[in-house]
Amino acid sequence: MRLVIDPWVPMSVRYEIRAALPEDEQQILVLAQHLNTVNLPHDQGHIHRLLDHSKKSFAAEIRSVSHRKFVFVLWDLSEDRAVGTSMIVAQLGRRDAPYIYLDVIDEEKYSRSEDQHFHHTVLRIGFSYKGPTEIGGLVVLPSYRAARERLGLLISYVRFLYIASHRDLFQTEVLAELLPPLEADGTSHLWEALGRRFCNLSYAAADLLSSENKEFIKDLFPSGLIYASLLSSEAQAVIGKVGAQTKGVEKMLKRVGFRYAHRVDPFDGGPHFTAPTDEISLVRETEVRRVLGPSSPTDASLPGLCACEAPERPYFRAVPAALVFQGKDGVQLSAAVIAHLGLAEGDAVTCLPVR
Repeated sequence: MRLVIDPWVPMSVRYEIRAALPEDEQQILVLAQHLNTVNLPHDQGHIHRLLDHSKKSFAAEIRSVSHRKFVFVLWDLSEDRAVGTSMIVAQLGRRDAPYIYLDVIDEEKYSRSEDQHFHHTVLRIGFSYKGPTEIGGLVVLPSYRAARERLGLLISYVRFLYIASHRDLFQTEVLAELLPPLEADGTSHLWEALGRRFCNLSYAAADLLSSENKEFIKDLFPSGLIYASLLSSEAQAVIGKVGAQTKGVEKMLKRVGFRYAHRVDPFDGGPHFTAPTDEISLVRETEVRRVLGPSSPTDASLPGLCACEAPERPYFRAVPAALVFQGKDGVQLSAAVIAHLGLAEGDAVTCLPVR
């Protein structure tokens, strides 16, 4: 059943998602101020290296598929500014950089002679050298988060469209790490109770260091079981919990097939959500179709994303579009979308409905 949206079709395209390039450095750095996580830290040197890495990944200049990272930028064309970003890490966990996490284990203890029963949360550090694909680095400028175009969904969904289009580049499982509750000044109670005792770094410094060097975690963190009941009540309260700033992301992930993996970040206790790649609804719903020509404003359509690629810069472009599916593999698009992407009748485009 097709969803009928507002029949008004704009004469031009305002928002575009494309591959982030080195020349976007200053704009991405501004966006990083609003996230400042391990994937997108507010650090110019890291952003500089990340965008160079991303450009080479889109251009297939990095031979090892597992080392590729893809950064997407959401551009407000009318204001000529970047307003959002997201990324895909092709493989989180390799021999040179393992995927490190804490398993969260439930354990019960009971003494019949004393009639004492306890329920414990136990943490155990884990490593994977052939880990999942990771999605991360998602941020939209605060002033754009309420836009009617649902920009947060668009910059998030574009990653699944790209994974579906290049299935051979990505792993059989996709991971999303969500931020836990943090204090207003960025303090992590789990880090203060656990990580700092084994690593003489602040939470912010350790998080930044881990974005490019995880060896210290493996070398310094305890390898045995850690009973959370020995930690502060504040630290226990954040293990596997989702912070207020990522509640919306959690809801979206669950809707498309992700579930809590009973694993958390070893620094702050943020939960890890995972899903089999081919079972993610957005991956399944992505289709390659042929352009049939311009649609009419009165056509029944689905709101969605329409994307195309090229061997030259910017390599990948996607725009919001009213998708009018025809037959098994045809699609009609507005004249504005066709003109903006330089499409002609018969050209292949990748489509993903945004419901």
